[in-house]
Amino acid sequence: MLKHWGFHLIANARKCNSLAISNPRVIELFSADMVRKIDMKAYGRPLVAHFGDGNKAGYTLCQLIETSNITGHFCDESGDAYLDIFSCKRFDPFVARAVIQEWFKPENIDLMVVERDAKYKMEKMPLV
Repeated sequence: MLKHWGFHLIANARKCNSLAISNPRVIELFSADMVRKIDMKAYGRPLVAHFGDGNKAGYTLCQLIETSNITGHFCDESGDAYLDIFSCKRFDPFVARAVIQEWFKPENIDLMVVERDAKYKMEKMPLV
């Protein structure tokens, strides 16, 4: 029996390739590649929409997967990307990091994995 119900990867990617994060087709292809490489199954097509004002403006991604979701927000002004993967199926966070690096070429990626279960106190495991 699993101690934890779900795994939540939080990725902050700093100063990404501005052409990549401002192209909805690239974001959509990234999403499909991520689903494939972390061995998930997409539930429908991803939603990719541009909205927001000022330093909050940018594309947002939402891809449902059978075990939960992959989401992200890409900031036009800073070039930063904020990505989350939540799944009750385990996945390799370092594979996810490699996919982010391949598609968006950030200067730096900070990762954190939180193992989640409503019955237990959350344990944070920062990844370098």
